[in-house]
Amino acid sequence: MDQTWIAQLPLSEISQIQPIAGGDVNLAYRVDTAKGPYFLLVQKGRAADFYAGEIAGLKALSAADVKAPRVIANGQIDGDAYLLLNYLMQGHRGSQAQLGRLVAKMHRYYSPNQKYGFSEAYQGASMTFENKWTDTWSELFVEQRMDQLRDALVDKHLWTNSALKKYEQVRSIIVDSLAQHKSKPSLLHGDFWGGNHMFLEDGQPALIDPSAFYGDREFDIGCSLVFGAYDQEFYSAYQEAYPMAAGYEKRLNFYSLYLLMIHLEKFGGMYASAVNNIMERIIAEP
Repeated sequence: MDQTWIAQLPLSEISQIQPIAGGDVNLAYRVDTAKGPYFLLVQKGRAADFYAGEIAGLKALSAADVKAPRVIANGQIDGDAYLLLNYLMQGHRGSQAQLGRLVAKMHRYYSPNQKYGFSEAYQGASMTFENKWTDTWSELFVEQRMDQLRDALVDKHLWTNSALKKYEQVRSIIVDSLAQHKSKPSLLHGDFWGGNHMFLEDGQPALIDPSAFYGDREFDIGCSLVFGAYDQEFYSAYQEAYPMAAGYEKRLNFYSLYLLMIHLEKFGGMYASAVNNIMERIIAEP
């Protein structure tokens, strides 16, 4: 990194900055200082408020007493947005059951206004979700998320007319199913897959890189199934701590579909068959 840029960070006695893995949206660095390490995220060419959603999400996780990175500073340097967090030291192993109970604890923290949505929009590399407050979960999930993804996939020529017709069938099933399901606006991680948790040096679980909002908690669990990162110990502990309502097995497919559509929009046709397969599964299930 440019030394002039680094010098403008609100840190003193920086000894080293090294690139590290930080997801597919941001540049990420470990910043070593005399007072210890920090975690730095940078988004080129964006205003400081690019990170407003992540900051609000981290603060919500803290309010829910869920272990997560703590915000140190946020701003813009030479036209680039940055977010500075404390550095969580990773351990080698931890309990999936403890992680399941931590997620259940997060899901018992509810929207302060009893609505679905969030105070800040989600901003990703290619998509923005406004997170406007709604009275029902279906309005937020189907109208603000799924339909927007549908339009993006059509605009990018990633969906044929056949896929679009299949989506409309699935959409009708989702709307009907959610109308019969009693939701509560829980605090969600919002991007809960295997790369967005860690175990600390003492073995305790922590959640990282949230795309938080308030919604039906089955959203996080459905997303968690896509890449197979969590074992039965996780799901059993979650169910024991906060059981999901009858019929959840079918509804979880809705949220797995959502995450796969996100990946299709972001990474292209390599996810087309997975999206098609789960749509067919939803249609085929009674």
